[in-house]
Amino acid sequence: MSQDYKDTLNLPQTGFPMKANLAEREPAILKFWKEHRVYENLENKNKSLGGKCFILHDGPPYANGHIHIGHALNKILKDIIVKYHSMLGQYSPFVPGWDCHGLPIELQVDKSLGKEKENIDIFKKRQLCREYAEKFINIQRDEFIRLGVFGYWDEPYITMSNEYEATIVKEFLSFVKNGYVYRGKKPVYWCPSCVTALADAEVEYADKESPSIFVAFEVIDRDRFSVKNEPLYIVIWTTTPWTLPANLALAVHPDFDYVGVKSSKGILVIVKEAIKNLKDKIDIDETPLFEIKGSKLEGIKAKHPFIDRVSKVVVADFVETGEGTGVVHIAPGHGDEDYEVGLKYGFDIYAPVDDKGRFTEDVPYFAGENVFKANKAIIEHMKENGSLIWEGKITHSYPHCWRCKKPIIFRATTQWFISMSHKDLRHRALQEIDKVRWIPSWGRERIYSMVERRPDWCLSRQRAWGVPITLFVCKKCGSIIKEEELFDKIYAFVEKEGSDVWFKLNLHDLLPDYSCPECGSRDFDKEKDILDVWFDSGVSHAAVLERDPRLSWPADMYLEGSDQHRGWFQSSLIASLGNKGKAPYKIVLTHGFTVDGQGRKMSKSLGNVISPQEIIKSNGADIVRLWVSAEDYRDDIKLSQEILQRLTEAYRKIRNTLRYLLGNIYDYDAKDYTDQLLEIDRWAMMRLQKLIGKVRLAYENFEFHQVFHAIYNFCVTDMSAFYLDILKDRLYTFKSDSPERRAAQWVLYNIADSLIKLIAPILSFTAEEAWQHLPFKKTESVFLDRMPEIEESFIDEELQLKWEKLIEIRDEVNKALEIKRQEKFIGNSLEAKVILSVNPELKKFLSPYYDFLPTLFIVSQVKLSDLESKDTEFTVTIDKAEGQKCQRCWNYSPMVGKLEIPDLCPRCYHVIKAL
Repeated sequence: MSQDYKDTLNLPQTGFPMKANLAEREPAILKFWKEHRVYENLENKNKSLGGKCFILHDGPPYANGHIHIGHALNKILKDIIVKYHSMLGQYSPFVPGWDCHGLPIELQVDKSLGKEKENIDIFKKRQLCREYAEKFINIQRDEFIRLGVFGYWDEPYITMSNEYEATIVKEFLSFVKNGYVYRGKKPVYWCPSCVTALADAEVEYADKESPSIFVAFEVIDRDRFSVKNEPLYIVIWTTTPWTLPANLALAVHPDFDYVGVKSSKGILVIVKEAIKNLKDKIDIDETPLFEIKGSKLEGIKAKHPFIDRVSKVVVADFVETGEGTGVVHIAPGHGDEDYEVGLKYGFDIYAPVDDKGRFTEDVPYFAGENVFKANKAIIEHMKENGSLIWEGKITHSYPHCWRCKKPIIFRATTQWFISMSHKDLRHRALQEIDKVRWIPSWGRERIYSMVERRPDWCLSRQRAWGVPITLFVCKKCGSIIKEEELFDKIYAFVEKEGSDVWFKLNLHDLLPDYSCPECGSRDFDKEKDILDVWFDSGVSHAAVLERDPRLSWPADMYLEGSDQHRGWFQSSLIASLGNKGKAPYKIVLTHGFTVDGQGRKMSKSLGNVISPQEIIKSNGADIVRLWVSAEDYRDDIKLSQEILQRLTEAYRKIRNTLRYLLGNIYDYDAKDYTDQLLEIDRWAMMRLQKLIGKVRLAYENFEFHQVFHAIYNFCVTDMSAFYLDILKDRLYTFKSDSPERRAAQWVLYNIADSLIKLIAPILSFTAEEAWQHLPFKKTESVFLDRMPEIEESFIDEELQLKWEKLIEIRDEVNKALEIKRQEKFIGNSLEAKVILSVNPELKKFLSPYYDFLPTLFIVSQVKLSDLESKDTEFTVTIDKAEGQKCQRCWNYSPMVGKLEIPDLCPRCYHVIKAL
């Protein structure tokens, strides 16, 4: 092509670069947002409108370590929602928070202290914990901002601030005043390694190999049995031999049939269904000697297998057959159901295990031994005395501590609890669950079943770093002091000085000359335990939603991982119901966990961990954001280098579409060309309206993967592969100010404007960069503009059907062109002439488009001919285009060489003449 003709083409011009270089460009965009206070201006503008609000309350991440990919997933999902609602004009302030108290931080401080941890002053230790939390709040804040997450990062809420701690105290004391809180001895999850009680949400389950043993308890009173002379034993099965020293009873099901079977040891009493199970392990006679209902066994006494103690037979509906014998050994101090049996029958809640998981002095043979290590010794001892029937191994799911990852025990200790039965709290919680919208819908069943069967909430922790349980207890009668004046003083002190003040105060500082109203004693214990951190975060509805003037109660949405059905969602529900009588949220959305491309959990040992920092460094934060939107968060979310590569390719196609749009409106004059639109332009505008509707609906339904797929398909299929491809000829070769070219630019401008805004909540950096290259924009930032709305005037279903037919024909033409291209018959499609042989009906349909068909197919010429066969709608034949190649537009024409300017086609000739 000669240089003169090239200069007359309207080639794209853009400052919007093809290569994203996001890792380099994004920090500059962050700086722009900060310097121009884009988020604050957005929220202030929406607040001033006085319209609808959407409050998403941030569940506080733990201030411990750098953020991982799960944190990125969570915060980006929240950010997408907040940005979308803000761009609707809704006031949607996002106040981030951090959870600062608790075991993980204290353990890190203990680790740094080494042996000094045993003697360090509590105030010094708490100060070190505070400094540790502050360090990682600052680190995580910067990492979240780098992801492009909007929020009030300079004014977050932190659970260790004086105001927040005071609210924790106030909410707890309200529970006390309302009668929910009690102190009692009952089994709780206990971590011997961390030396503290644990909440349900602090327990993880992992496979563990345990002993599997059958143990014989010799029957003492045999009057109810028909056999008289041979030894008689009731047999139990257990996987926790270490709980046998605490055995006080044997539970049978009242409705089951129990039998006596003969063995080399004597007669064994088991449930009838267990005969086959036991026969596979020891030599027994399958023919029962007698049969008796479980209810008839109640009250029978048996000898403990190795301690001088009687175990009594009780009945319980929870007894099952399964792998065992239909007889459950009962240790009231080491199990929830065992505890309930103990209460029913008046047994001691006996748990002869100390804080570090060692047997106490009153356990013969094994005192001082670690309970797990004692399993082997207990088994050997029972082998020697003949009470062990059979021994094996079993791998099963077993509770582990969430922090140290070691197996835990169920151990009865004196703790503080919130009663789930007081004032019908459990039932009210279940009712409230049904008033909440759960996304996905199965979240409702998950939390409902958990609340339905959850035990009373164990609130106390035997650690130093946390908000103390601010109670005084009478030493003489055990009464809790519930003076309103006392509670008000404690709250005021904590609000002023923080929770450290509790360790300085005593009752006489607060209430001089105070006597116990129950017994008159003046001697009190000040509670030393701290509160469960789940109570800390659970009262965030009161500490944040109620107290922060930017927010309101209840929240429109809580959004966290699916593990929070047993964690923050549940603690927040209970904490709010107890003092407010209502759930603190209207919608609860949960997402799955991040796994690798094969669906495996990410771990350092597998070498499959991908950090957000790593992706940002190589690809940019927008690729992380695109990954979050592209995956269906309702399931576990896969991430691998291959997935990132595919997403990078998808991102490139979206970016290139924007680049094309922006590059071709560089000289657009901003006038309205609606009345100049060609039919294909109206089709493009209709497709845009369909996209707007689909994307907004997907945002409204929190289906962000549908947003991604809709935008990607629009860019790739509707735009790049069709409309923009066809449009090149009009944009590049027509006179720059021709009505046809201006109409095309008007469409491109409208598509660019809408597309940039539609992608903004997800591809925030790219949207902002593109917005800054968009001419005639009305706002400083894309986020200060509004989400596009459907223009109904462009919805034309008849037009849609017409163009579906035209696209169908074009697809067949493209297939035929590709065959000829592979055969080297043609190179560029403009070298071709398309001969369409069509039936009469199709000919009638295509005739109005006859002049447009070369443009539609991107060929030089199209001929319509009649189809002889009646069985086919149309056929496609590819021939060489007639004439010579125009040196300006590359179309072939018989007129090239016959005009005043010989190497131009008639169209280009007229453009050049006009210039």
